[in-house]
Amino acid sequence: MPQEVRQAVAEQRLLCPFCSLETGRVVVQNELALALCDAFPVTPGHILVIPRRHIADYFELSPEEQTAVWELVNQVRERLATDSRPDGYNLGVNAGPAAGQTVGHAHVHVIPRRHGDQEDPRGGVRWIFPERARYWQDQAPVPQPQAEGDA
Repeated sequence: MPQEVRQAVAEQRLLCPFCSLETGRVVVQNELALALCDAFPVTPGHILVIPRRHIADYFELSPEEQTAVWELVNQVRERLATDSRPDGYNLGVNAGPAAGQTVGHAHVHVIPRRHGDQEDPRGGVRWIFPERARYWQDQAPVPQPQAEGDA
C-alpha cells in the first residue's frame, strides 16, 4: 500500500467518531464489534452496533464481522426488551452517501419504538420516501412477477 494511501486511511480513523469512543457509551461488545448509545438518539435507547475495524461500507465487512454485528443487534434487543420494554424496533443500515450515510464507519441502528411515539408508524423505514410510504392507501400495488409454474 503506498504511503499516501496509508496516511489517508490513518487520518480517516483519527477523524472517525466511532474509532475514538468514550468507553461509557459502550453497551455490549464482542471480539469483532461493539454496541454504543447513539450520540443523537431518535428515541430513548437508540443504539448503534459497529464493527471494530474502521470500514465505511457494511457490504465490505467480512462474513465474520457481519455475523458479529448481528449477534450484538440481537443482544441489544434482548437488553432493551428487559430494561425498557419497547413495543417494537426499527433496524437500519445506511450504506453509502446516496442512502444517507453521514459517518464513514459501517453501523447498524437499533431504534426502539413505542406505541404513540409517532401518530401513524405504518410503513416504518419506507418513510425515507414519504410520497411512497403509504402504499396501502395512496398507490395501486406494483404487480409482482409470477414464478414459473404459477398460473
